[in-house]
Amino acid sequence: MSTAFHPVRRAVILAAGNGDRFHSPARDSKLLQPLLGRPILLRTIAAAADAGVEHITLVLGYQAARVQALAERAALPRLRLSFVFNPLWQLENGVSALAARDLVGDDRFALLMGDHVFEPGILARMLAEPVAGDRSLLAIDTRPVPQAIADEATKVRLAGTRIVAIGKDLRDYDALDTGVFVCAPSLFDALEAAQQQDGDTTLSGGIRRLAQSGLMHGFDIGDAGWCDIDTAADLAAAESALAVNNAA
Repeated sequence: MSTAFHPVRRAVILAAGNGDRFHSPARDSKLLQPLLGRPILLRTIAAAADAGVEHITLVLGYQAARVQALAERAALPRLRLSFVFNPLWQLENGVSALAARDLVGDDRFALLMGDHVFEPGILARMLAEPVAGDRSLLAIDTRPVPQAIADEATKVRLAGTRIVAIGKDLRDYDALDTGVFVCAPSLFDALEAAQQQDGDTTLSGGIRRLAQSGLMHGFDIGDAGWCDIDTAADLAAAESALAVNNAA
């Protein structure tokens, strides 16, 4: 007997880091910085809601009270927010993802980076994609990019749609990791194993373990737009790109 498919409606947003590379003079959380007048984090939350997400869990760390207050002040209709604090926020983002485990439960969920801006249509298509068993999806960008951008990005190698390798140091790769995921709960076991057995606290460490089990698949975003804001220069580039798109 087949099991009815239910679109994913929950998301986890990683919002715990302090953005060391952003170099804000006031040392504010990067997620509080305005992007064309709207804080980066609020753009991520709005994109998730526009894609169909109904419940978001934010993982907090650096300047947790300010980040939470911003999210609560900008609450959207029909969107529930919950929060979890990661006391080890100085570590890599895999620790923050694992901190959301108890709130997520046994359902599939979107996993988003607070500093990645993306078109809602990317996530909307992923949320509606039927996926068998414990498989997870990562939105990937297969378009060619300048070498300087590729050097900074997390990259993936594919066998068909299956991801077989992931990391910043990949020399032979097929696409860039956009930081937009739809995951099975098995991600949490993979993250825990990566941390305890490999000493790897990165999100990529858990994704790598899923890939080794054949459970990680790429979802090509086609011509859709996205950007990862690590530095002030990235923010300026994102503003330019959004301004062009808004004017089109």
